[in-house]
Amino acid sequence: MKTLIIFYSYTGKTRELAQTLATKESADIIELKDQKRPSTIGAYVVGSLSAMRQKQAKLQPFQADFSAYEKIIIAMPLWAGFPAPAFNNIIPALPSGKQIEIIITSGSGNSGDTQKRVQTMLSEKSCTLVGFRDVTHISRS
Repeated sequence: MKTLIIFYSYTGKTRELAQTLATKESADIIELKDQKRPSTIGAYVVGSLSAMRQKQAKLQPFQADFSAYEKIIIAMPLWAGFPAPAFNNIIPALPSGKQIEIIITSGSGNSGDTQKRVQTMLSEKSCTLVGFRDVTHISRS
């Protein structure tokens, strides 16, 4: 099964997880990057408000032939109980009928109702949620 991992990482923790998973699954990988890296306050305050409102992020252009993949894994940090705004850039780009696995990374490991919201968004695109993982990262000293 040909797999694509598409991810966004502000601190590098989601990047590390995505790269490890890509090696393990022999998957292609795409990193979504901000047009201009926001400050910490901008990322977590403004970014959290954008995540809650399900607004898109201002990202560098990305291209992927999603039709070439049977399975797409989306890895995103959790901000204010929602996937980071970059998630909202990916969903409209997905073709219908794809198998999607979601990995939510967070410091708390509590994605709450995120799975239901994500499942609704994917079903509107006629995609199937085949997996949902909540990965807790422990802060490094």
